[in-house]
Amino acid sequence: VQLVESGGGSVQAGGSLRLSCTASGSTASYSLGWFRQAPGKEREGVAGIRWTSFTAYADSVKGRFTISKDSAKNTIYLQMNSLRPEDTGMYYCAGEPRTNLLVSAIPQYKIRGQGTQVTVSS
Repeated sequence: VQLVESGGGSVQAGGSLRLSCTASGSTASYSLGWFRQAPGKEREGVAGIRWTSFTAYADSVKGRFTISKDSAKNTIYLQMNSLRPEDTGMYYCAGEPRTNLLVSAIPQYKIRGQGTQVTVSS
């Protein structure tokens, strides 16, 4: 399975962006999600989704970000609203076959995309 992200960009604080991640190959039984990394900071799990559509979020994005999937397109999305400057970073899609979903574990997933930059200006 390979993952390809798209949709990053630059916005002002309060704006919105939607990231997409398309998988080549079957992701049945996978946990998929997003993590981010800002310069000088550790990787942070942002949101995840199971093939059952169960979702989980980091506290820092709850109520602002929504993860969803389109199984027919083998794609997951991250809708990011009310963006803040602290949301700036490189966002990576990641996944692996798992029976559980812990947002904190997403940065360690073995399969990941190349990343897409999100920049939020104040």
